[in-house]
Amino acid sequence: MLAQRLSAEFMGTLLLVATVVGSGIMGDALSDDTAVSLLGNTLPTGAILFVIITLFAPISGAHFNPVVTGVFWLRGELSARDALLYIPVQIGGGIAGSFIAHIMFDLPLIRLSETVRSGTGQYFSESVASFGLLLTILMGLRSAPQQIPILVGLYITAAYWFTSSTSFANPAVTIARSLSDTFAGIRPSDVPMFILCQILGALGAAFFVRYVIRDQAPS
Repeated sequence: MLAQRLSAEFMGTLLLVATVVGSGIMGDALSDDTAVSLLGNTLPTGAILFVIITLFAPISGAHFNPVVTGVFWLRGELSARDALLYIPVQIGGGIAGSFIAHIMFDLPLIRLSETVRSGTGQYFSESVASFGLLLTILMGLRSAPQQIPILVGLYITAAYWFTSSTSFANPAVTIARSLSDTFAGIRPSDVPMFILCQILGALGAAFFVRYVIRDQAPS
């Protein structure tokens, strides 16, 4: 049922953002070394992606990401109605996840981030991060569908470290992180360009995958 799928998307995105923000707070509190804090943020994020995709993929497809939903709509694998419902639910779940992380760490419910994430390098990084994420999902669904949870978890774990933006790759997560003035935050004024670059990267991956698998039978 649609209500169950929307509930799965809400809860999955909530758990994802609660993990991203909460582990960022914890890592920052436990270490004065930025690299250690980033590692403390990276590993839980990769781990929770494996968990939530495994749990919710049979129900909703486990998108938890508006650009993933948009690409599946473009590919004809999700109706326009469902896509238009998935996206606000994902954004709402992400915001709720940020709130939950703040409550757990006795922080104000909402505090707009002051962390500057701007510049050509970081914007380009978001396109690269989103391209790689969609490439992982779309090619993974073709070649090893049962491995999608671990593939996505490992990709994001790697992308945290090889992109200068630390791989947000998700508009819902980006919006939610702008409401958290913590280690994982992003200044609200930087959000629109991040989201635009995420969309462009995702579209690039969709067209690339369509090209490389054209006229090829699945393995």
